[in-house]
Amino acid sequence: MDNFCHTLVGAAFGEAGLKRRTRFGNPTLMIAANLPDIDVLSFVTDTNPISFRRGWTHGVVAQLLLPVIFAGVMYAIGRLRPRRLDAGRAPSDVEGPPLHAGWLLLLSYIGVYSHVFLDFLNNYGVRLLAPFDWRWFYGDALFIADVWLWLALGAGVWLARRQRRPAISGAALAFAACYIAIMLVSAQAARSVVSNTWRDVRGSAPRALMVGPVPFTPFARVVIVDAGDHYETGLFRWWSMSVGFDPDPIPKNAGHPLVKKAQAERPIREFLVWARFPFWTITPEKDGTRVNVGDVRFMSQSIRRANFTASTVVRDKR
Repeated sequence: MDNFCHTLVGAAFGEAGLKRRTRFGNPTLMIAANLPDIDVLSFVTDTNPISFRRGWTHGVVAQLLLPVIFAGVMYAIGRLRPRRLDAGRAPSDVEGPPLHAGWLLLLSYIGVYSHVFLDFLNNYGVRLLAPFDWRWFYGDALFIADVWLWLALGAGVWLARRQRRPAISGAALAFAACYIAIMLVSAQAARSVVSNTWRDVRGSAPRALMVGPVPFTPFARVVIVDAGDHYETGLFRWWSMSVGFDPDPIPKNAGHPLVKKAQAERPIREFLVWARFPFWTITPEKDGTRVNVGDVRFMSQSIRRANFTASTVVRDKR
């Protein structure tokens, strides 16, 4: 999910009452809810950020260690910056809870695990078992920037602060949990309908299938089917319980001889670490042939062009 949503989840947990458990409770929750995305630092290196993202910092080892490290940092900050005491007031009279190492650790775990779970829900994927297993896991349930979660959690946090009623934020979290559960069930049910429809029409199961979320509406889902040498895309609608496929398939071009040469190049190799439905385009240039790879998941259907790509030029032999 996007970082705005991650931050709202941390804030909602805080306003529901957890921020009162320890000093720095709210910032701990909100920062920890974004902490696995520390891998965005790969954008300032020569590492392909697409191949590095949602791996080391999202996998099982990071899930266990990041909260411990972060709780230690927050505890150290708290010890270095003690609460200010007004003259004539006892420490117990100072507004706000004292620093509590155990609660800082628990809140850090809540934030990190909320992040990993939310990232699992979309079709970008997350490598939950890294570094022991680099497989991608896809929930295909929520769009990466879900406006309904924004509205529910944002309203809950704002009203809870304004009215000083933690129960409002708790209700917003409960609504979000129910919405997520419904979308997960909906995703699996829609996938089953599309798979059965494809099998009835084509006589065999698709090689690979995604029935993923679309922006704004939970009542429709984008469909991508691996049909062998090409992909077919379409839209599933819950109202009619049917799927309509686009008239123009997307050729893979994976068997082109220049594609095999291009796959040896580093930018292409790193892109393929992340790609789920890769397709290739071959364009002649002055000094060779440009081989470009994209992913159908992030393709503009109106202009039939991928939004995330990698490319290399295969030079002509002279």
